[in-house]
Amino acid sequence: MKNILMVDLFSQYQKIKTEIDSAISQVIEKSAFINGYAVKEFADNLAKYLETKYVIPCANGTDALQIAFSALDLPTDAEFIVPSFNYVAAVEVGAFLGYKPVFVDSLEGFYNMDTSKIEQAITHKTKVIVAVHLFGQCADMEHIMEIAKKYNLYVIEDTAQAIGAKYTSKNGKTKSAGTIAHIGTTSFFPSKNLGCMGDGGAIFTDDDELAKKMRCIANHGQEVKYTYKMIGINSRLDTLQAAILDVKLNYLDQYNLARQKCADYYDNFFKNHPKISIPARNSQSSHVFHQYTLSLDERIDRNRLHKELQDKGIPSMIYYSSPLHLQEAYAYLAWGQGTLPVAEKLSQNVLSLPIHTEMTEEMLHYICMSLKEILE
Repeated sequence: MKNILMVDLFSQYQKIKTEIDSAISQVIEKSAFINGYAVKEFADNLAKYLETKYVIPCANGTDALQIAFSALDLPTDAEFIVPSFNYVAAVEVGAFLGYKPVFVDSLEGFYNMDTSKIEQAITHKTKVIVAVHLFGQCADMEHIMEIAKKYNLYVIEDTAQAIGAKYTSKNGKTKSAGTIAHIGTTSFFPSKNLGCMGDGGAIFTDDDELAKKMRCIANHGQEVKYTYKMIGINSRLDTLQAAILDVKLNYLDQYNLARQKCADYYDNFFKNHPKISIPARNSQSSHVFHQYTLSLDERIDRNRLHKELQDKGIPSMIYYSSPLHLQEAYAYLAWGQGTLPVAEKLSQNVLSLPIHTEMTEEMLHYICMSLKEILE
């Protein structure tokens, strides 16, 4: 059996090596390394895949979120609602721009934002809800969009961990993750379901005016060279990375299916285990399992479990060991221990197992049997 990795990017590359190498060679031959042909080609193909009007490539997923916030022309005292059990990117860009994060708790098992807590967090200063699709499954977007309409709020959809997931509304209409809100963002960090071989990101929207502004912001604030319409930044997707992503986009559904098969194996093995809770699944959303995250019984020593798995050659990860409302950077908001109990509990009890496109049944069996043996 090969070594077990959290993500096996080299084995994935080997299977499509000829296509990737050819795409890279074409970029080098043309020597258009900045805003080359492959950037527009990939953006157009991703827009078709997502069935959205505009895809605006940028340098990384964090830039995508910053550009999205910047395009909304928010007042300086604006507040935005965001889950605390989450990666920091959405919170930090809003706070960096001077806006106030207002945290909400998460749903146990689902890990996404608890939408029943949103309305009580809204004030007259609230302008944005950031819906984060954590671990590969959409948040309750139908409810979020209903709240946003009621209070005249923008919604930014962070789909860095859920690209390729589908969300079906109660009326039967299905849309891709990242295309339901006013603006969607994603990251192409190498370990993502659609990952490049460096850094990259993109923004999605169907809104003509927002698309125009975000494209301008990402290009130093200029629509015409050396004519600056607004204050912008320099954020562009590298042509080499765009060419690589364009190849891998053809395999995204296949990659997501491979992850789903791994998750099904884990689910079937652990579904009745007394010390483990498997991830809950939202009936309105497919789950593309960027991570497979278990909730452990509170009596389990997670650090010891992590070490014992490691000793058996099994990597595992803790996403995230502290919720954002308790991080030093956001102490000025004065949330304090106990204010978001589910987020705090999850940060102490979750553990993510290996899941990627190149896993074999032999690996899955070994992981499951080893974890069961440790917990007995």
